[in-house]
Amino acid sequence: MTPLGATGEVGWFDSHCHLQDQYRSDGVSQDSAISEAASSGVVGLICVGTDATSSQQAVDLVTDNRTSTWAAQLGMWATVGLHPHDASNGLDTVVSTLETAITSHPGVVVGVGECGLDYHYDHSDRVVQQQVFAAQIALAKQHDLTLVVHTREAWDETLDILRAEGVPDRTVIHCFTGGPVEASRCLDLGAYLSFSGIVTFKTADDLRAAVVACPIDRLLVETDAPFLAPVPHRGKTNRPALVRVVGEAVA
Repeated sequence: MTPLGATGEVGWFDSHCHLQDQYRSDGVSQDSAISEAASSGVVGLICVGTDATSSQQAVDLVTDNRTSTWAAQLGMWATVGLHPHDASNGLDTVVSTLETAITSHPGVVVGVGECGLDYHYDHSDRVVQQQVFAAQIALAKQHDLTLVVHTREAWDETLDILRAEGVPDRTVIHCFTGGPVEASRCLDLGAYLSFSGIVTFKTADDLRAAVVACPIDRLLVETDAPFLAPVPHRGKTNRPALVRVVGEAVA
């Protein structure tokens, strides 16, 4: 839970957040979120894309900040992907964004996603979700990038597709919300589990049992900012600086 950042310094690493304009709250600017994180012992973060627009914004945010005041203290990277909610919009523009970023900004994009299945809201047809998820698994493997997986109320189908398509070498189950059984199933496939502020919620006993069951070398922490602020900040806008609160709860 205390990995090395871009400078080699030991500190906290937010494996999944959304700092793009598309997600930004009027009360928390990008600059303030980044400076607060750097001042709070966060040495790295990954800004995650969910569609073509937010993916491009993530890439731009990282490239723009590589020469910023905080660049020496805080490493930043991006992912490019299509969330299951938006699967019906098609993957073509996201593929274009990914390939352009890889060519124009080497080392900025480290993952494909977040992608996967969401059967809670069903904003996109389930068959389309499955097809787009499979295609993004192939993209991650093609470009040797980490796969960032979103799964909600779709454990069986998510793991079946991963198994059928072949699990990328680095696969992260983002905002893991299962219990020990689901944790074991994901770990058996070689995936990493990333825990969010939900681990601090009063009703999350099953999730905390999954934390206990997860080997330390397969465990990540994240904020999913601006969502899911941990207790005692629940109900407020989440920020990468609060990854420390998540990590301490996990510890």
